[in-house]
Amino acid sequence: MSDLLGQTETYDASSIEVLEPLEAVRLRPGMYIGGIDERAYHHLAAEIIDNAMDEAVAGHATRIEVHLHEDGSLTVVDNGRGIPVDPHPKFPDKSALEVIFCTLHSGGKFNGKAYETSGGLHGVGSSVVNALSDRLEVEVAKNKELYRQSFSRGKALAPIAKVGAAPNRRGSSITFHPDPQIFGSQSFRPSRLLKLVRSKAYLFSGVEIRWKSAVADGDTPMEAVFHFPGGLADYLSDTLEKTTTYADRPFAGKVGFPEKYNVPGSVEWAINWTPARDGFIQSYCNTVPTPEGGTHETGFWAAILKGIRAYGDLAKNRKTELITREDLLTGGCALVSCFIREPQFVGQTKDRLATEEAARYVEGAVRDHFDNWLASDTKSAGAILDFLILRAEERLKRRQEKETARKTATKRLRLPGKLTDCSAKNREGTELFIVEGDSAGGSAKAARNRETQALLPLKGKILNVLGAASSKLGDNAEIRDICEALGVSMGTRFNVDDLRYDKIIIMTDADVDGAHIASLLMTFFFSQMRPLIDKGHLYLACPPLYRLTQGARRIYVADDAEKELHLAKGLGGKGKIDVQRFKGLGEMDAKDLKDTTMNPATRKLIRVTITEDEPGDTGDLVERLMGKKPELRFQYIQENARFVEELDV
Repeated sequence: MSDLLGQTETYDASSIEVLEPLEAVRLRPGMYIGGIDERAYHHLAAEIIDNAMDEAVAGHATRIEVHLHEDGSLTVVDNGRGIPVDPHPKFPDKSALEVIFCTLHSGGKFNGKAYETSGGLHGVGSSVVNALSDRLEVEVAKNKELYRQSFSRGKALAPIAKVGAAPNRRGSSITFHPDPQIFGSQSFRPSRLLKLVRSKAYLFSGVEIRWKSAVADGDTPMEAVFHFPGGLADYLSDTLEKTTTYADRPFAGKVGFPEKYNVPGSVEWAINWTPARDGFIQSYCNTVPTPEGGTHETGFWAAILKGIRAYGDLAKNRKTELITREDLLTGGCALVSCFIREPQFVGQTKDRLATEEAARYVEGAVRDHFDNWLASDTKSAGAILDFLILRAEERLKRRQEKETARKTATKRLRLPGKLTDCSAKNREGTELFIVEGDSAGGSAKAARNRETQALLPLKGKILNVLGAASSKLGDNAEIRDICEALGVSMGTRFNVDDLRYDKIIIMTDADVDGAHIASLLMTFFFSQMRPLIDKGHLYLACPPLYRLTQGARRIYVADDAEKELHLAKGLGGKGKIDVQRFKGLGEMDAKDLKDTTMNPATRKLIRVTITEDEPGDTGDLVERLMGKKPELRFQYIQENARFVEELDV
């Protein structure tokens, strides 16, 4: 790895670039860590651990220690080069360390000189953690000297100080405690931290990670050491354990990108197929998890699909051409980790890789190796090919059945003034908009694409399904209309393959009542049709709150803050800016609604997803907010009221 990525011995204050000062992190933490919930809370730990991993991947550290203390603080130690402590060239009165922790967009990863590849690229990780911690202390052992500096809520409490000799120590130690003013009574969960630490050790075989916790958490060990020379192959074997697989050994490997691309970087992977469980893919870039996938996943699946089709052609099996990426994912259990220089992520939380070239690099690196693996193990290759062809045939059979069922359902359904169906015969690409009231439905009818977009207006708020008797659900007209329009049943009888539409889009007014209706609908789908969410079929529309017009210029804005910003700088047109607030979707004309909310080329949708680290996390939260026990709602409001920044009453 170190030969591939290269090493640079010069890592001092001149390596640290400053783009802009630290601002607004405490005011708007969601912009930097995705919120203030448990996931965001643990993202602080990931930021600091990622920095230590960058040192290891660059070849400068071999050991990382993660220590959870009894008071809820966390310490991350590495034996790398140590954060620069000399004065920064642009700020001679400050150490480079202070600049890193107190200045947004500062770090050694912008120009690629100090790090060939890294997980932290925006230069905000350390400073954001500092800003959102009520106390943070950094110790650096460098040049046989020990340095220390303390911070609180983004500010240095004192200049950096030399505190003694460190003849047998090198690297950095960071201890921080998330600020209760921001996160309330939350604390680190040992089981979640251990899962993060363990995955990091799998992702880079050259590092040993030592875990220690002073907080008990069920079966989570208080101490552990992780070192996995086999990398992702070990990870997949541990994940599948005794599960029956089609290949005795997984297709796994680790290689640099092909020389023809002339770029530093590498990809590691492991994949096997099993009839015993649903497939999955976990992907990473520079050791950072990318739960929403991205271009590296695209390249990986392209290599696998082309390889399996080529193998089928050699075996003269014509049915091979039926196989699609969807079939590969059925029963395919895969792990993919790439290291690339200057990756582009979607958002600071790095949930999705957006670097276009990564697809080409990964596909080029994996494809030949997959061809060779199939040729070297014809028994496994034949079993996998037969399995994938069977899945493809089943998929096509289900599609034909759905087409027939859809035609039948279209004839059978008679919902005058309610369901306005689309004309497409296939489910693929179709959308059902669940809209609020007949007035909104009228505008939506004129704005929709008649071939692919259907409408179902609802009268007011639907039943809160939590705690309601099953007989009450079946008697509720709005719920019955939704089920009939979708072509499905509720609860244990729900089958996602029966869905008549590809996307179900909740389109409500941009106000409190609209948000309440949307929450009731999401609660219904979560409790009665959860696979619909898990498979990515449920979305929220994002209608604008205002239309601003200045001469011939017209724009739409989502909230008051965006409106004020445009009013201050103008729209580029002539004359006074006219402001129209949409009290509801029914007030929008067809052109407004089409341009902002319904046209796939110009609209914005939010896909509803479920993210939980332990089974039941989301269910518990839904029960607290939407269940029959008002005391749980009241408790939640008390715990989170301090986080509310604006109230629109």
